[in-house]
Amino acid sequence: MTNNSSVYAGKSSGRLINDRVIFVQVLVAVLLCINITLIVIFFMKEIFYTNMRYILFANALFSDCINLIITNVLLIFVYFAVDIQKWSCLFFFILSFLYNYVTPITLTAMSLERYVAICMPLHHAELCTTGRALQGILIIHSLSIIPCIVVLMVFFPSVTDGFFKQYAICTVEVFTLYKWQGHVRSAINQFYFLIMCILIAFCYVQIMKVAKAASGENKESMRKGLRTVILHAFQLLLCLIQLWAPFIEAAVLQIDLNLFVNVRYFNYILFNLVPRCLSPLIYGLRDEAFLLALKQHVFCCLFTDKVQR
Repeated sequence: MTNNSSVYAGKSSGRLINDRVIFVQVLVAVLLCINITLIVIFFMKEIFYTNMRYILFANALFSDCINLIITNVLLIFVYFAVDIQKWSCLFFFILSFLYNYVTPITLTAMSLERYVAICMPLHHAELCTTGRALQGILIIHSLSIIPCIVVLMVFFPSVTDGFFKQYAICTVEVFTLYKWQGHVRSAINQFYFLIMCILIAFCYVQIMKVAKAASGENKESMRKGLRTVILHAFQLLLCLIQLWAPFIEAAVLQIDLNLFVNVRYFNYILFNLVPRCLSPLIYGLRDEAFLLALKQHVFCCLFTDKVQR
């Protein structure tokens, strides 16, 4: 919603947009099922909910679920041209804006955790406790809500109370009345983009130095950690590009409406849904402990179902 969270319905290509909406519904349903399954497995095993690495992973999954649900609801609203009161739209705006930042900041925190585990192994147990993980989640949400607070602080003085009683299709454009408000949001996005990129690059360089100096099993472990950071960096890049998407879309809208529809849909799939596919892949399939627990859970369910039949 706050970015490219809905596909503009418009009047063009009704059949094409319908096919696109169906595709999105299927993809969102699959991702939600996978994420919810992984969250359930997380709470089933003590090794997961007492480990900072997996706690942050679960936080990323939860954030992705909230983001998928909100953006999908707004997609349906826009597709069927459902007008809602702007105060209701404000609720969606705040949640969407918040969780658009939670995921990339969590990914940055996960990369920092890998940096501590590999480059400061003697301090890892002390620094990466369950309590510190919960504190980290609180900090992540605090950092994520700051951009929303700033955007609303520059928005509220420019509207009256009657504004929120009006009805409109819920899109980010509803809360961008002046160009300078868009510039404020852009500046915040660029600042967060820069900070997170610097932290990811720092983790990568430091882990690479340690990996070169390591030998034997340690070297393989370092390389695995390095690959994890690279995957986080790619996922983070997609998430951060998503924060820039509205400004690209706004420029395209001035050129051609049909092009705007296609660009927004492309952005939604590539920069909103695809990053949500990577989290389960990075930890759900690449991580041996999580993969083993996933297999046990799935096979146990299948075996129980066969016995009942």
